[in-house]
Amino acid sequence: MAIVTAQRLVTIERHIAEQEHLHPHATGEFSRLLRDLLLAIRLIAREVSRAGLTDILGLTGTTNIYGEAVRKLDSYANEVIIRAMEPGGHLCAMASEESAGPIILPPERRGKYILLFDPLDGSTNIDVNVTIGTIFSIYRRPVEDTSREPSIEELLQPGCRQVAAGYVCYGSSITLVYSTGRGVDVFTYDPTLGEFFLTVEQLRIPRRGKQYSINEGNALRWDPRLQQYIQYLKTPSGDGSRPYALRYIGTAVADVHRVLHYGGIFMYPADSANPNGKLRLLYEANPLAYLVEQAGGRASDGTRPILSIQPHSLDQRVPLFLGSPEDVAEAEAFLRGEHPWQRSAAATAL
Repeated sequence: MAIVTAQRLVTIERHIAEQEHLHPHATGEFSRLLRDLLLAIRLIAREVSRAGLTDILGLTGTTNIYGEAVRKLDSYANEVIIRAMEPGGHLCAMASEESAGPIILPPERRGKYILLFDPLDGSTNIDVNVTIGTIFSIYRRPVEDTSREPSIEELLQPGCRQVAAGYVCYGSSITLVYSTGRGVDVFTYDPTLGEFFLTVEQLRIPRRGKQYSINEGNALRWDPRLQQYIQYLKTPSGDGSRPYALRYIGTAVADVHRVLHYGGIFMYPADSANPNGKLRLLYEANPLAYLVEQAGGRASDGTRPILSIQPHSLDQRVPLFLGSPEDVAEAEAFLRGEHPWQRSAAATAL
């Protein structure tokens, strides 16, 4: 496990400032944007830690734009992020998994960045005290004229144009995993001080792991080649590299967090019920793929890099395979029908 524990006592605000000083034309605007986002994250963390003691669990009785039941904590997290980010003057637009359409900032509060976010990932786990999370993605507006109202096309940028991405895990501790394109750093929240401290510098994912993460309850709806790959992972090998262990929480940020630390592969594939996949490209797949690639991993939809995909809508869905580079490459070979194990299995069947 390639983890370098931080040797310095550094808050996230100081770390962000140090990173910004590496850019010769930095204005401090990006640092202030992240400061506002961190305020929202602290407020969400406070409510998560008190869930069950306050009236924040359960359903609101409404559905979101995807027809899914909205939980109270979902709605709270969405509103807190919007309210924290609107006044700062750093964004020209936002889009959230829980909101219908883009949120355009007025001209007097319009900046040069775009924020896309999933306010609370893992909604089905909220009420049972299982890890949940927040995912965010930041882009620079491609148009310099902030007086012009942002177009939907400006929000539909491929993931390779992200200038920063991150996620927060609300679990046994509150952990923020974050990158601005210079590797991945991990911060842990100290609630007694109200500060995030750097705890892992330059996290690197192992080139291969021994764990896989997927919802096998959907196995009968998968492509047969994916079924073969999962069977391959569970088949003992002579060199001891297999079988892999199944680890699945059902909160994407929690499953990806484990893969980032221990290696292996996380999969949320297409199936006969969801032929285009289920995870949202802009709110989930792109930021998670960005972080994994910044840590030395690999992320694809099974055939092409996630970060190369040109979005066509805010709610676009994609299959997702990410994790250790050798594991993801092997999964892709299975999906192409080109892995030697498939040929040997076919020959044995004959």
